[in-house]
Amino acid sequence: MAYNEQFTDRLREALQHVQGVEEKKMFRGITFMVNGKMCVSVGDDELMCRIDPALHEEAVEKNGVRTLVMKGREYKGFVCIQEDELKTKKQLNYWVSLALDYNARAKATKKKKK
Repeated sequence: MAYNEQFTDRLREALQHVQGVEEKKMFRGITFMVNGKMCVSVGDDELMCRIDPALHEEAVEKNGVRTLVMKGREYKGFVCIQEDELKTKKQLNYWVSLALDYNARAKATKKKKK
């Protein structure tokens, strides 16, 4: 599983003030769950954020931002931001703030019964 440790450490620092953060290895990187809900994830060279779907179209118009696609399906409300667009703490905190804001209102994904 390849992920960028320095980028992950930057994200840890951005989330250090947040209660209820849990790290899980998933999506070929490290996903940060907040209050049991997926919030942000770090891969090799991009950050994935779960944001308000109402902000999705505006978000993907920004440089280095795309819609998350898994198994050919686009996921509205999930955006990937290239690390090159997150060079400063302010740039990273912008996206983390959007994800945390939506996390407070988002519904947790129901776990499948085995």
